[in-house]
Amino acid sequence: MTEAAPATSQRANLEQAVRTYGGSWDTERSLRALRDAGHDPQDKHTRRILRDLAQKGLLTKVEDRPVRYITVRAD
Repeated sequence: MTEAAPATSQRANLEQAVRTYGGSWDTERSLRALRDAGHDPQDKHTRRILRDLAQKGLLTKVEDRPVRYITVRAD
């Protein structure tokens, strides 16, 4: 198994959780969702995934410290 596989899997699992549950997302909620999906996530990597999801348009940053995002509704 390559090193990229777990990262891709974490990103896919977190994106699915965000799409499924919506609402407000921060590092702690994201870590919890990834642990629930069977991962052993790291804070730094999880924050990178959140930034990627925001850049993709799925999340919008609403607070800087602590960082908090909300799900963008795709109506």
